[in-house]
Amino acid sequence: MKEIEIAVALGKEPSESEIAAAGVRALGIKPSLFGCYRILRRSIDARGSKVLYRYRIAVYPQGEKPEDYILPPYKDVTSEESVIIIGSGPAGMFAALELLSQGFKPIILERGKDVHARKADMAALSTKGIVNPDSNYCYGEGGAGTFSDGKLYTRSSKRGDIRAVLHRLVEFGADPSILIEAHAHIGSDRLPAIVENIRNCIIGHGGEYHFNSRVSDIEPTEKGYKITCSDGNLFEAKKVILAAGHSAKDIYELFAKKGWALEAKGFALGVRAEHPQSLINKIQYHGKYQGGMPAAEYSFVEQIEGRGVFSFCMCPGGILVPSSTEAGTVVLNGMSNHERNSKWANAGVVVSIEPEDLPDYMERYGVFGLLEFQKKVERDMFNFSGSLKAPAQRMMDFCRRVESANLPASSYHPGLANAPLHELLPENVSLRLKYAFPRVGNRLHGYYTNEALLLGVESRTSSPIRLPRNPETLEHLSLPGLYPAGEGAGYSGGIVSSALDGIACATACALSLR
Repeated sequence: MKEIEIAVALGKEPSESEIAAAGVRALGIKPSLFGCYRILRRSIDARGSKVLYRYRIAVYPQGEKPEDYILPPYKDVTSEESVIIIGSGPAGMFAALELLSQGFKPIILERGKDVHARKADMAALSTKGIVNPDSNYCYGEGGAGTFSDGKLYTRSSKRGDIRAVLHRLVEFGADPSILIEAHAHIGSDRLPAIVENIRNCIIGHGGEYHFNSRVSDIEPTEKGYKITCSDGNLFEAKKVILAAGHSAKDIYELFAKKGWALEAKGFALGVRAEHPQSLINKIQYHGKYQGGMPAAEYSFVEQIEGRGVFSFCMCPGGILVPSSTEAGTVVLNGMSNHERNSKWANAGVVVSIEPEDLPDYMERYGVFGLLEFQKKVERDMFNFSGSLKAPAQRMMDFCRRVESANLPASSYHPGLANAPLHELLPENVSLRLKYAFPRVGNRLHGYYTNEALLLGVESRTSSPIRLPRNPETLEHLSLPGLYPAGEGAGYSGGIVSSALDGIACATACALSLR
């Protein structure tokens, strides 16, 4: 087997004859001895005079062929031993699927609503400013990723086999192109159906889902754990996978109350930067953008005064949404549909924050220091606007430290509050952003502009607390048989890495039960 690369015009695919000819040359064989091929990856290249698709392809001579990736089958677990899973985000869902394959019964406890009922609460949040603390853009079936574009790009190849996640998603309705796209995504309009298909599969094989079941207590017992939900329902099992999500501060508070181990961990905080998508297309395609080309993306990392400033969760052709999980706060996130056809592009631009950056908070609040810092900034944004309107400022005005005379149109439905965002943000964040944006503009010509809008605050990049676990058994250090998983536990960031972590925890759990 050899790998080859073929470039073709955007919107086209290499023909079988092209692939065969290139394969023959790469393998050094006669044309009659060429066997077959498999497309491994497709990416966009706009560096030259033309915009191209670059295909990476594995080619095989006769007698050799690629091994098909075979998903393990699901078992009927109706009468099998149960494992409780707290949370139905990517970590929880994929942990449940893995348990089905391993022959154990997943019982999923989800504080929010099913994926369809959840939409009404998100609509009330956007149009009326009503925050349901258990059902919103962060909480509910599918977790935060369901309504955040469904980005599948990850660098977490060491966490497990990424194919296990991508092939499962295709099994439940995702476009097969996610198997080869360099920056694959599903789209917030398509993810709900996939999430529902996963639920139906789990229930159809004997698993259970319990919505509106926020966990209020976790009690170790002689036989394992007893879980109490806010509605009074009790569940018991030998093993628990805790995949509550990165905003579940009540879980951290429960752990602190019980005296169970917690750790402060770094996170990132900043703004959402919104540009006209046409401008990002012009920058990234070097003026060669034409209708029908995919909406352009961008990413960057800068080092400013010893801390990273980087783009996060970039949504080409997307919109901004309110992601508050409690009243009296303003939190923003981005989402986009499969077609990415909004006229705006947005991304989080955030600054890394470590515990040592906030000694006063750490001294006062201990392990909750960064979480309290996060909450204060979110409240400051709300106190300025008095509603879910986002404090906003033009990009160049922000860097020049002057208030904007007016604001451009935005995709953010609750509206904008013209604000001195450079003063509202903490100084250690504001100053680093001030220096970062012009630097990025030197590389992405046109990015640093007053056409761009900065909105506060992007604060839910990851959890500022970690639930420490044994690196080999994956059990919590204080709680044998309880497996912290995913973003809320501090071990992943994004759909694929969270799903892989859920699979790893389910595998460790099944091994222990055997």
